[in-house]
Amino acid sequence: MKVINTKIKDVLILEPRVFGDDRGFFFESFNRREFEEATGLVRDFVQDNHSRSVKNVLRGLHYQIRQAQGKLVRCVAGEIFDVAVDLRRSSPAFGKWVGAALSAENRRQLWIPEGFAHGFLVLSETAEVLYKATDFYAPEHERSIRWNDPALSIDWPCRGAPALSAKDRAAAAFETAETFT
Repeated sequence: MKVINTKIKDVLILEPRVFGDDRGFFFESFNRREFEEATGLVRDFVQDNHSRSVKNVLRGLHYQIRQAQGKLVRCVAGEIFDVAVDLRRSSPAFGKWVGAALSAENRRQLWIPEGFAHGFLVLSETAEVLYKATDFYAPEHERSIRWNDPALSIDWPCRGAPALSAKDRAAAAFETAETFT
């Protein structure tokens, strides 16, 4: 596994070793021992999530204020632009974001630590996203921040307004959002 650092120290891009021949390919999408050795992180993933979305759907920016979730995100069909926003007030990167293209073709994964908001925009006709989470989904603790909040200035690669859920249309401004210490 190759680890690629991002402009926010704790957010990592992971590239698996892919073994291919004329029959196709094989790779380990997750190996706990290799993840720990490559990243120095020990995490217990307790839940896997899978979503399918059509082009121009934007999901996010989501997080849980309690039972914070670290997420290991990958796109298994199509392509997305995946974003992590640092919501840890004690971090030098508080309020900053990192974005990465994840696709079935590049097989990259994005490690998003606890204390971050997460969202993605579908760039292909459809996309399927899988992610591992370090804590269970707790709807009573779920929060959302506006995808286009000017305080964050996320450079989403979309033309026009993306398709949003009602929850994401009603998301809080970054200024008023609950954050982590």
